[in-house]
Amino acid sequence: MSAAEWKQRCEAEWSLQGAPMPDSLDWKSVYEARPLGRNLLKNPAPHGLNKDVPPPEPELPEEPTRGPPRFQPDGDFTGWTTSIEVLPYDDSDIPEGVVVCALPTYSWFTMEQVVDLKAEGLWDELLDAFQPEIVIQDWYEESQLHKSIYQLHVKLLGADKSTVISEHSVSPTEDLSVYSHNWKEVSHVFSGYGPGVRYVHFVHRLKNSFLNNFFPTLFSGSSVIVKPLKTSP
Repeated sequence: MSAAEWKQRCEAEWSLQGAPMPDSLDWKSVYEARPLGRNLLKNPAPHGLNKDVPPPEPELPEEPTRGPPRFQPDGDFTGWTTSIEVLPYDDSDIPEGVVVCALPTYSWFTMEQVVDLKAEGLWDELLDAFQPEIVIQDWYEESQLHKSIYQLHVKLLGADKSTVISEHSVSPTEDLSVYSHNWKEVSHVFSGYGPGVRYVHFVHRLKNSFLNNFFPTLFSGSSVIVKPLKTSP
């Protein structure tokens, strides 16, 4: 297939009519990379869970954990940069004068990835002139551990990996008055973000607790998707 035919194939399949498509690009490589419409995050479900199946009910071990407290959940976090922040004891809800024998220790488990949009097959002219929508989605477990168990911060970065062109943060509060144990969706669409975007920095934090045993907040289905363009009406 000729270079022109690969270009036409990309244009037809991704509705790129009217988009800047320089002849200098290797359109066969762009087509094979398939940068539009697929999840650009690596390893989006490290716990091996599917958001279309309810999260597993927590199981309480028969005996308390022996040894030092644990703060990181199980999983294969290949592709993610991870870190742990152990939080001070939270005694804000304890009435004055009440003696408590033990309090849970909370920790934030942070996972982040930086997506190189050009390495994934996108090109400067498309990102700068057309600015296709960049869709962020995540699903986290209603773990009932605390009123704040999840945070998300996504930044669109320039070529230097530090200039922030656009960003979105969310830190929901959980309703602990009624028990619910499902996946909760978090999503955002970046559009009209301006020229210069070359990277997406995806960071989310989930809260875990330890009191005799370890109790995590799980997640699944994280995604960064650059949407195919819509044909003009």
